[in-house]
Amino acid sequence: MAQREVQWERMFPDELEAAFEACPVVYLPYGLCEPHGWHNAVGMDAIRAHQCSCKSARVNGGIVAPPFYWHCHESGGYAAWADKKVGDVRPWLSAIPPWLFLKNICYHIRAVDALGFQVAVLFSGHSGPHRLDVPVVIEIMQAHVDVQLYSMMSVGTDIDRFGDDKGLGGHAGRGETSVLWAVAPDCVDMSRMDDSRAPNFAMGDHNDLSDRRAGERMVDDIVAHFGEKAHELQTVYQAEVTDHQALSYDDVEGIWEEEIRPRLKDFASMQSPDEAPPEGSRWATSWRIPEGRVL
Repeated sequence: MAQREVQWERMFPDELEAAFEACPVVYLPYGLCEPHGWHNAVGMDAIRAHQCSCKSARVNGGIVAPPFYWHCHESGGYAAWADKKVGDVRPWLSAIPPWLFLKNICYHIRAVDALGFQVAVLFSGHSGPHRLDVPVVIEIMQAHVDVQLYSMMSVGTDIDRFGDDKGLGGHAGRGETSVLWAVAPDCVDMSRMDDSRAPNFAMGDHNDLSDRRAGERMVDDIVAHFGEKAHELQTVYQAEVTDHQALSYDDVEGIWEEEIRPRLKDFASMQSPDEAPPEGSRWATSWRIPEGRVL
C-alpha cells in the first residue's frame, strides 16, 4: 500500500485539507549544504531533518513544510571553526548570516500560525552557537502567536543506540552518518571515507563504526519524541486558544525591531571569535559581524 503523502509541496489542496483536519501539526525542517566528510552528501543536515520529519508525520500525523536549506555559517565562530576543520577547499555551503536565519524563522512561524496550525515542530539538523539563540526567538514569538512551538537541533534525542560509550562522534561523526544512512542510504558512501586526505572535510569521529541499524533506531526515537510533544502541545492549544488572530508582516517587523534586534548583540551566534581566521583564508571574508548595519 502506498504511503500517505506528507510533504506540503507535493500535496494537492484536498489532501492538505484532509491532513490538516486529521492533525493540525506542521514540521519545519532546517539545515544547509556544508562539508560532512567525504562519505556523506553535503546536504546531510537538512536531509536528516526533513526525512525524520516525514516519518514522524506518517506515523503521528501532520504536514511537513519544504526544508529550508539556508542556515548560519561563515561568520563569527562558524568561520573560525571552518578555517580549522574545512580549510581552503571549496566548501559547497548554502550559508546565510545568523541574523537573517533567525528573522526567517520569525516569518516561518508567522506563516504556519496564519494557516491555523495548532503545533509547529522546528527541527534543525545543523547546530552551532545558534542553538542557544533559537529558543530565545521562539520564546519571544510564542508570546505573539497561537500555534504552539517546539524545537530540536542536531542529531536528535540523547538515547544511546550504540552501547559502547564512545558517543556520537560530533559533527559528521557516526551519529549523524548513521541517521543519514537510515533515512537516505543513497547519500552515504562509506567507500569514499579516506582519512589520508587533508583536510578531512569536517568529518567527525568513529565513522568506521557507523551503523545503519543504529540509525534506524535513532530515527524511531525521534519519531516517538515528536509524537509525544505534538500531542502535549495540541492539548495546550485546545485548552487555551479561543479566538485566533493572525500576525501581519508589519507585526513581525515590529516584534523583530522592538524585541529581538536589541538582543542580537548578546546572541551566541553573533559573537566574534577570540582568534579570527588568518588573512588570506576564504573564511576571513565574512567572519566579522557588521555591527553598524545589524546591531
